[in-house]
Amino acid sequence: MTTIPDRPRTALIVIDVQNGVVGGAYDRDRVVANVASLVEKARSAEVPVVWVAHSDPEGLPLGSPEWEYVDELQRDDAEPLVHKTYADSFEETDLEQVLARLQVGRLVVAGAQTDECIRSTLHGAVARGYDATLVSDAHTTEDLTEWGAPPPEQVVAHTNLYWSNHRAPGRSAGTVRTEDVDFGLVG
Repeated sequence: MTTIPDRPRTALIVIDVQNGVVGGAYDRDRVVANVASLVEKARSAEVPVVWVAHSDPEGLPLGSPEWEYVDELQRDDAEPLVHKTYADSFEETDLEQVLARLQVGRLVVAGAQTDECIRSTLHGAVARGYDATLVSDAHTTEDLTEWGAPPPEQVVAHTNLYWSNHRAPGRSAGTVRTEDVDFGLVG
């Protein structure tokens, strides 16, 4: 249903599952295991896996141990790595060019942080004409309650709730659990 012509493929987008991002994240181990499962499913179905990595000179310097993806996830050298400095993975990156080259019009999204980069990228994708599905049990965030945010489990639940009902003309959105993702049907 994507509004982008000639883009029949699906890609798994893995956002910011980096040491400095998910080190203290809510339900980290389960979420990382689910992301790893998605990566394996995508590879088995020959669906592109696109990795996105955030950097910030003060908190997440490019190439630092904090910037590296967690040990449980290993990017294949043939899989694209998109470098970003804004929450929306499309903003001032080559993500759009990567997806065009791969003929991708539908995104399956997992990673961190739910209340920043995940939400921004989902909205950015739909605004640009992509279909965007959030894997409901494969995203997480840190506890920001001391700054007035809801507890992280509520942030995750609320994001799943509103994204499961998100719609736009000619584009689809929604959520799916890791166990229900079947790239063989959507790739």
